[in-house]
Amino acid sequence: MEVRKIGVVGAGQMGSGIAQVAAQAGFDVVLLDTEERFLERGLAAIRRSLAKFLEKGKLSQEEHDKTLARIYTTLSYQDFADCDLVVEAVVENEAVKAEVFKVLDRVVKPEGILASNTSSIPITKLASYTHRPEKVIGMHFMNPVPLMVLVEVIRGYKTADATARTVVEVARRMKKTPVEVNDYPGFVSNRVLIPMLNEAIQAVFEGVATPEAVDAVMKLGMNHPMGPLELADFIGLDTVLAIMEVLYEGFNDSKYRPSPLLKKMVQAGLLGRKSGQGFYKYDEKGRRI
Repeated sequence: MEVRKIGVVGAGQMGSGIAQVAAQAGFDVVLLDTEERFLERGLAAIRRSLAKFLEKGKLSQEEHDKTLARIYTTLSYQDFADCDLVVEAVVENEAVKAEVFKVLDRVVKPEGILASNTSSIPITKLASYTHRPEKVIGMHFMNPVPLMVLVEVIRGYKTADATARTVVEVARRMKKTPVEVNDYPGFVSNRVLIPMLNEAIQAVFEGVATPEAVDAVMKLGMNHPMGPLELADFIGLDTVLAIMEVLYEGFNDSKYRPSPLLKKMVQAGLLGRKSGQGFYKYDEKGRRI
């Protein structure tokens, strides 16, 4: 099946990024969220990102204008009816995603593919909320989407070969590198990454070192471009906790138990950049203070 029109559910950091790269690749894009203000914020993020590419000479003015013209925003799921592919990019919560997939299954044309940008929730489980499990697949983009080239492509138990081939081709058209992985909690990226972040948090909790010291060790000693606690703030501590809980429940192994400090910080609303404070403090533009 040829994909010409792509829907994106959620205009947050990930959803707006996915909409941008899809539009840059020449696809018509329908971007949905629950309120107009969220759509406006998502479009503002897309404009800022495209402006940076334009300024650096990585995008022509014509390409810039055409990309924006390809993005249509909506508050109605009915506008997904004729989409060939819809990518869900809502909060990392199975119950919320389940409701999205139920609606998409009713609205999107029968041949349409339903993909999830989930960080950790099994695709087979999400597919079970539809009547088209053979057309459900994981399409896990990395953050920030316009800059990161990896897309994890995750087949559910019943995902058809044709569905996987189509999504791999779409990812390549977006100038991404698709890597196929099996359907286990956390897949590959977050099964490896998130426990490392959790261990860094636990080190702070146990008084092994300060956040600054932990991050300095990993940047200077392991050549990481960003320290694990700075990265946790960037991802969002609530998202890190949600993924750890999926891993803990999915594997029933104590090594995936979330750090008590991580739980307390999320309960206190210290979520990282998005809330202005996590392990570090940030201004309204997300810059460290």
